[in-house]
Amino acid sequence: MRIAIDAMGGDYAPQEVVAGALQARRELGIDVILVGDQEKVRAFTGEADVEIVHASQVIGMGEQPVLAVRRKQDASLVRAIRLVKEGIASAMVSAGNTGAVMAASLLELGRITGIDRPALVGLFPNVKGQTVLLDVGANVDCRPHHLLQFAIMGSVYAEMVLGMPSPRVGLLNIGEEEGKGNELTQAAYPLLRETALNFIGNVEGRDLFNGRADVVVCDGFVGNVVLKSGEGLVMALQHVLEKEIKRNLMTRVAALMTLTSLKELRHRFDYSEYGGVPLLGINGVVVVSHGSSQARAIRNAIRVAREAVESNLVAAIAGGLARALLQGVNANA
Repeated sequence: MRIAIDAMGGDYAPQEVVAGALQARRELGIDVILVGDQEKVRAFTGEADVEIVHASQVIGMGEQPVLAVRRKQDASLVRAIRLVKEGIASAMVSAGNTGAVMAASLLELGRITGIDRPALVGLFPNVKGQTVLLDVGANVDCRPHHLLQFAIMGSVYAEMVLGMPSPRVGLLNIGEEEGKGNELTQAAYPLLRETALNFIGNVEGRDLFNGRADVVVCDGFVGNVVLKSGEGLVMALQHVLEKEIKRNLMTRVAALMTLTSLKELRHRFDYSEYGGVPLLGINGVVVVSHGSSQARAIRNAIRVAREAVESNLVAAIAGGLARALLQGVNANA
């Protein structure tokens, strides 16, 4: 297995990306291909004998994704994805422009048959383990059958990669009762109910953290707001407690005890721990990392890519769609 790394993608590229790739090779035994400006990348590889594929262009974080991909065919993330298309690499990892990664993946690799919209996964810590949330930003406007496809892909990912048997799938809503919500969720509910998925009905925001559902489905606008709110809440709570510590002795003792637990929660929210998530629905393994990823996050993203390849995630998603169709559900209507 060889993993192509977009060495020029992210806020700390290429130094931290290269460091993370070398760390994954050393600690996990994963063969990597670094894609980017050969001179700049080589400056950080040291004595390591690692393959570098030269790419003369970089797509910036603020560039318009589709336009940038079409104009910059020799960009590092495009070249890395093309290595997957050509069978030279088994997967690709990038901390670069997420929209550009999606656009290049669609243009070079295409979709899994039966999938209309690729989706991004978010992972939330809960009292029992993790909750998979999708979509978290790839699709801000969705139709009911898109949520059905997200549910199928999320269920397969939770089972095949995260090891959750028969994942419980919930539809994010403003109430648990059937018939709640807007037009999108009301129309998606019966589609999900008719599948072979372990669909438990509507779930609310608090259910992301109490372990009631393993997979929670929503459109990308809602999902991204929920993801960023969760990250911000943990940081805000820690900041408040740190201020309380300085007030007096009594608050200092109480806050210190709470702060230890809160730091553990923040650790579980830390994107560097899970590294990155696959772009589900693409006909190939593409893992997207946080734009601020440093070496540890890149190392873990490469591990995620390996797990997706080893679990044959792409074929498993195609199989999940086929099973849904056998149940008489039209996942493409």
